Amino acid sequence: MTKPYRILFILLIFRSAFLMAQPEISMSDAILKGRSSLAPANLRALQWVPGSSTFTYVVNNKLVRTTAGSRAVDTLDILPALNEKAQAMGIEPVAQAAGLKWTDAGTLQFEAGNHLYTYQQGGDLLDRNHYPAEAENVDFHDATFNATYTINNTLWVSVDGKATQVAKSEGPGILYGKSVHREEFGIFKGTFWSPSGRYLAFYRMDESMVTQYPIYILDSMPAQVRMIRYPYAGTKSHHVTLGVFDTQTGKTLYLKTGEPAEQYLTNIAWTPDDRSILIAVLNRDQNHMWLKQYNADNGTFIKTLFEETSDKWVEPEHPAEFVPGSNTDFIWQSERDGFNHLYLYSLSGKLIRQISTGANPVTKFYGFTKDGSSCFYQVAADNAMSRYCYTAKIKGNEAPKPLSPQAGFHNILYSDNGEWILDNFTDVITPRRILLSPVKKPEDRNIIFSAPNPMGAYTPGQTNTLTLTADDGTTLNARLILPTNFDLTKKYPAIVYLYNGPHVQLVSNTWMAAGELWMHHMAQEGYAVFTIDGHGSANRGYAFESAVFRHLGDLEIADQLAGVRYLKAQSFIDSTRLGVFGWATAALCRPPL
Repeated sequence: MTKPYRILFILLIFRSAFLMAQPEISMSDAILKGRSSLAPANLRALQWVPGSSTFTYVVNNKLVRTTAGSRAVDTLDILPALNEKAQAMGIEPVAQAAGLKWTDAGTLQFEAGNHLYTYQQGGDLLDRNHYPAEAENVDFHDATFNATYTINNTLWVSVDGKATQVAKSEGPGILYGKSVHREEFGIFKGTFWSPSGRYLAFYRMDESMVTQYPIYILDSMPAQVRMIRYPYAGTKSHHVTLGVFDTQTGKTLYLKTGEPAEQYLTNIAWTPDDRSILIAVLNRDQNHMWLKQYNADNGTFIKTLFEETSDKWVEPEHPAEFVPGSNTDFIWQSERDGFNHLYLYSLSGKLIRQISTGANPVTKFYGFTKDGSSCFYQVAADNAMSRYCYTAKIKGNEAPKPLSPQAGFHNILYSDNGEWILDNFTDVITPRRILLSPVKKPEDRNIIFSAPNPMGAYTPGQTNTLTLTADDGTTLNARLILPTNFDLTKKYPAIVYLYNGPHVQLVSNTWMAAGELWMHHMAQEGYAVFTIDGHGSANRGYAFESAVFRHLGDLEIADQLAGVRYLKAQSFIDSTRLGVFGWATAALCRPPL
């Protein structure tokens, strides 16, 4: 064998040995570790200290504290002194510093053993309130530490450790203090403390008239049936009302929300003075919304601030957010101009001004500075592939200020004085970077954390993002994961993974393009894995999402077929071996691809 061939042979041996040494992503690891040890690392319990330009995170069970301006760092070993106090009170020691939350510059709050505690650095450990071990839906008021919770379908309130039953279920299908309307319209809980903590608003839902529907529980042998009450089209729906409990008098009243009983009471918000409650009331057809104001003292209807209608749907998902320092001005989110935006209103119902504008929908409202002069929010852009963050002045006509120039996903934490942000950034090739920057000069960015590649020991499939064209000319985002050790001269089977429905986006400019690790396991097994976000998916604006209205299964299938045509056109795809896996139920009603 000549020398060049000997060198080539040796290199091939080393390459084969290297590939054989690379561990494979098992399906078990992909599922069980995909959001833990195989996910990008992060700073644990990262938070700003209220009223300061200082932030903390946890390393080795200690708080690492950083001052933003100087970037001076010190370490707070909180647990030894805290647990000395706990031992003296007969309390179980606190094991993890990650459970500590700053409430002000010197005070930390945490839950342990069904109790809520506060700890003043170098000072007292106080037992603020508690709830029974069997309690669910626990909801604390931030300032008073009053607590509410449910046991079965009964609602309780605990004030200074004394429990009071607020409302007891009258029978099957009647519940109190839990989320309602099948957790649509942004609903995720059923209790709402007033700003002062004196009053508690709560949902009462009567679904005793709703048809019971069988759900099979498949993880038992034999399979069991669980009955749920499901108001499918053409049948009775549940009736919801909103109660108000006064912790001082022990009295309860119900808001006079009136008829029809089959309406949706969504997006509950108290006015800052405790006197009124705002409810986004939606008809059962979900095409007409009234933002209504009710008197919290006697339950009477005061007025409708404004209405929104559509020939498709209206979907309020965010309650009114009142500006700090004002009893009247609030932010409302709406898709009325085709994209979700922020609108500044007063309680008179007058629109003061629109804060965010344009074809990039707001995807997250972070909140206000402590003085109420500014707010922070996130938008979807780059055809929904990226997320960028902005700050905006509440009053005046100054344009919103961008805080995150680089394409990718940005998610921020801001200091409540509005001077600094921590930007948690990722894109297709960046697992995670956390950057610190001043709001006045966001381009002056300093990396404070950079996550290593959690897949460094593996050989995942090559991830490609691409754009395809729908039948109507719309650009669609797609992701193609190629088989490991891809060879262009070979042919590979392909799996199409889909959802293609409202509130879901599967392809984005995030780590590995948001592909799941099980897809890379399949890539190791020799499959190409393809996903396309078609009409109906989220963060592209109202027209794109509502295009499926009363036509479920039409545009979605057409878009998926556009993706399949792309796959079939690739020389390396075996068009006789295409599989489909996903959650778009309309696809189950159509012929095979």
